[in-house]
Amino acid sequence: MILAVSDSVSAVFAQVGNPTPEAPPMAEKVLQLGRYFTWMVLLSGVTAITYGGGRFAWEKWSGGGLQSPKMIASAMAGGAVATSAGTIMNAVIGG
Repeated sequence: MILAVSDSVSAVFAQVGNPTPEAPPMAEKVLQLGRYFTWMVLLSGVTAITYGGGRFAWEKWSGGGLQSPKMIASAMAGGAVATSAGTIMNAVIGG
């Protein structure tokens, strides 16, 4: 009885072919959206650091309190997190 079940299971598995991998539907659109998001993050980081530098110069020139070093440090920390997110996700996914 056990041998007959084993033979029928082997026969079923023998009929399953080795499928060729293919991309899921809309995969190219999702990848393009990811590339756009990456550029947007990089552009926003550069803009934040540039704005913080300009504000730092303005505060230094006008003699006001210095709040811009915190802005620049925050922008740099955010950039480090955004840059390392891709590496971390590649390591998790196994790519």
